[in-house]
Amino acid sequence: MKKPVVIGVGGGTGSGKTTVAKRILKSFANQQVLLIQQDSYYKDQSHLPFEERIKTNYDHPFAFDNDLFIENLNELLQYKAIDKPIYDYKLHTRKEEIVKVAPKEVIIIEGIMVLEDERLRDLMDIKLFVDTDADVRIIRRLVRDIRDRGRTLESVIDQYLSVVRPMHLQFVEPTKRYADIIIPEGGNNKVAIDLLVTKIKSTLEERLDREEMIN
Repeated sequence: MKKPVVIGVGGGTGSGKTTVAKRILKSFANQQVLLIQQDSYYKDQSHLPFEERIKTNYDHPFAFDNDLFIENLNELLQYKAIDKPIYDYKLHTRKEEIVKVAPKEVIIIEGIMVLEDERLRDLMDIKLFVDTDADVRIIRRLVRDIRDRGRTLESVIDQYLSVVRPMHLQFVEPTKRYADIIIPEGGNNKVAIDLLVTKIKSTLEERLDREEMIN
């Protein structure tokens, strides 16, 4: 049985990973495409007091529950539905609610650390790194964290300088070497996205042809 095509989209915070992923989704409007964000798989911290949760370094590989992420991906690759967790950024832990996610022909996984774990990379057919200048990324993060995650300007800047930037240099930037394709300027790079969409369509067609030959 053919398995879904898995596309990993990595890159720094605010690089435009989500925009790239959503533009790929839009290009496959008539086909089954699924987007899963690694941010959903931050570790459950409900066993910790709130004072301890707020100390979490969300830009370190240890912040992610990759065991669950990989388990869920393997289930999707077998065309089984999964219970995807939901993370509460204000309470700094996982919500009790889950989202039921059905398998699709193309699975896009997106996040700052998706290329960092070899086990995740081994599940990918195409690996992307979205490469955007640091000044653009920090502005985007400021807007997102204040608007969507209830943070203050001062807390976002302090977190960026003390944690985000050094973690990016230590863990995220080095994953660029694993990418099959590097996309400068994220979602604004229409040429790169068009080429990527063509590659994905080609991969799907090749798998369909192989499946027909086997049958």
